[in-house]
Amino acid sequence: MKFHTVETAPQDWAGDGLAIGLWQAPTTDDQPIALPSEWAELDARFNGTLTELITETEFKAKAGATVSARIGGNSPVRKVILVGMGKTADLTLDGVRRAAAAIARTAKKQRCKTLALCLPLADLNPGLAVQAMTEGIELALYQDQRFKSEPDKVPPPDRVDFLGYGDQLAAIARAQAICAGVQLARELVAAPANAVTPVTLAETAKEIAETAGWTIEVLGKEACEQLGMGAYLGVAQATELPPQFIHLTYQPAGTPRRKLAIIGKGLTFDSGGLNIKGAGSGIEMMKMDMAGAGAALGAAKALSLLAPPDVEVHFISPATENMISGHALHPGDIVTASNGKTIEVNNTDAEGRLTLADALVFAEKLGVEAIVDLATLTGACVVALGDRIAGLWSSDAALSEQLQQAATQAGEKLWPMPLEDKYFDGMKSPIADMKNAGPRNAGAITAALFLKQFVKETPWAHLDIAGPAWLEKADGYNSPGATGFGVRTLVNWVLS
Repeated sequence: MKFHTVETAPQDWAGDGLAIGLWQAPTTDDQPIALPSEWAELDARFNGTLTELITETEFKAKAGATVSARIGGNSPVRKVILVGMGKTADLTLDGVRRAAAAIARTAKKQRCKTLALCLPLADLNPGLAVQAMTEGIELALYQDQRFKSEPDKVPPPDRVDFLGYGDQLAAIARAQAICAGVQLARELVAAPANAVTPVTLAETAKEIAETAGWTIEVLGKEACEQLGMGAYLGVAQATELPPQFIHLTYQPAGTPRRKLAIIGKGLTFDSGGLNIKGAGSGIEMMKMDMAGAGAALGAAKALSLLAPPDVEVHFISPATENMISGHALHPGDIVTASNGKTIEVNNTDAEGRLTLADALVFAEKLGVEAIVDLATLTGACVVALGDRIAGLWSSDAALSEQLQQAATQAGEKLWPMPLEDKYFDGMKSPIADMKNAGPRNAGAITAALFLKQFVKETPWAHLDIAGPAWLEKADGYNSPGATGFGVRTLVNWVLS
């Protein structure tokens, strides 16, 4: 799709689909709206089609609702699409993003080759709004058809015009770069474990580095042994695929004002190890246990296109599988992480935190100013927050606030959670420094507390994305499946 910002008035635009945003009635949720006076001229040109459409459908303009109609006669516009913007006081950038996504899905069903959007923005920044609209359209119409023998033959619009927002080409370009990163993350997370392995994750990182001129280091088993990564290698010891500790680095041309690290959990398949996941556990979905790595590499892809001038970023993923063989970790084994701390592995299915432990130690040695890790870490977080909200734990209030602001702009929901140190008592071991899993209660918190043991002084945040990394039903600009959650938040954070 090609996106344009044009100053053509809606009544002068010609093409297949004209989308108009309308406000919900301010006093009640169930009151059908009346056509605002500013659209009277266009309605007259369309022979009353707008008024008729609102009346016949009892359109209430609730956020994201759409109705459409064909314009008769020799009209220069073939279809009109009305989209609800909700109440004026409630409008957010994500509301604009979702409205654009709803329009895009309707326009595709109506086989519109050209599409124009004219949405009211209230007090929102026009540049950010155009970026949000572009993201909503791109992400809603994205389809991963790599594994289908008969792909969808209905094409998306090939041209989209934003009417009356000024010159916003930079906002469009930024949105397209971010969407490229989200789409990469979606493809990585959605692919089965026989298509995305630790090796192919490393190859993806290498491709980003080669294309953008970044530096990359992929540590194999021997190099990780030399660094004392016993926790990570303990998880990797049962798989026949070689572990790939990925370290991708972006260095700006100028002197960086910030140095950051982003760590993504990279379990390309998680069987549970000898604490094997049983029937009904969703083991077939454990291809998505590398969604943290997918988000990290997706953010890297986006930033490789945006090339921020003053931020150095390290992308790290300890990639491996968690499998079963004669070499597998036994429940009760003790491993030693690269900071010297010993861990009694009382649950081999709590493996992601073991890989992240060595990654956190590695990242802190780089001398970065902040570390953020993302992981599909616990089912407990899904129980607590569902499939639309990620948990946020942080040792630093300022970093937590930065991430929340970045997420709000991105339309990705984070919820701050407590690091209740007393709960770590449940992870103390009589024979080692700690266990890798605590009691059933507060499982997401104890997992975060475990990770905290491997960061000494650097401001650190942990995002448990187990819920929103995958959706079973379509939601706004997310189709069922992998969402690419975290990419937009990470990019906004790096660029802030």
